[in-house]
Amino acid sequence: MPKPYHNESTNLIYNLLFCDSIGLYRRSASQTNQYPWSILMADTSDVADLRKIIDDEKTESRMKILAYNLLREGGQNVNTKELHGVIVEVGIDAGLDVLASFRDGSARYINHTGKMVIWETSNNTSEALITQLFNASANIVKQIGPWDKPRRPHPSRGVVRITFLVSDGLYFGEGPIAALFNDALAGPALMSATKLMQYLTENVVNAQ
Repeated sequence: MPKPYHNESTNLIYNLLFCDSIGLYRRSASQTNQYPWSILMADTSDVADLRKIIDDEKTESRMKILAYNLLREGGQNVNTKELHGVIVEVGIDAGLDVLASFRDGSARYINHTGKMVIWETSNNTSEALITQLFNASANIVKQIGPWDKPRRPHPSRGVVRITFLVSDGLYFGEGPIAALFNDALAGPALMSATKLMQYLTENVVNAQ
C-alpha cells in the first residue's frame, strides 16, 4: 500500500480513494451487514447482486466501482465504459496533493500536510465544476486504454498523475507538471480539477 503521508489513517483514506482493494474496505467499514456492504463484503459475491448495486441510482460511486471490480475479478465481462471517479495527484516539494472527485458529486482533497477536506454535499457550483471535470476526463479516457497491472506507487516530486476509475478498469496518465498542464488533452481536466480543489478548500464541509 503506497504511503505518501506520515499518518497511517491518512494513508488508508488515500488508498481507499482508488477502490482497488476490497480488503482495505473490509478494514474500514463499520456496518458490513447492511446493503450494499453485505454484498460487497461477502466471501462470494453473486453477479445479480453486484449488478443491483451498479444499477441502483442511490448507490455511491465508490460502491459501484467496487462492484464492477468484483465482477471483473470473478471473470465477468464488463462491456461498458462508464467513468465514475477522477483522481489527480500532484507531487510537490513538500509532499503529495490529491483531489478525488466522484460522479455522485462527492469529493475528497488531501493536502500534502495530511489535512483533508471531505465533500459529501452538492450544490449548483460543485455540480457544475464536477461535470466540467468529468467531461474533460471523458475525452482522455476515449484516447487511452485500461491499465492491466497493479496500481503504481504515488507520483514523485514534479510529476502529476490523473487516474480514471472506469467500469472496465483503472486508466491513468502522468508526466511532468508543466507539460501535462499545457497538454491539449490533459490540460482542460487538470484546470477543472484545480478549480474544484479551490472551491472545496474555500467552502469546507468537513476538515480534518
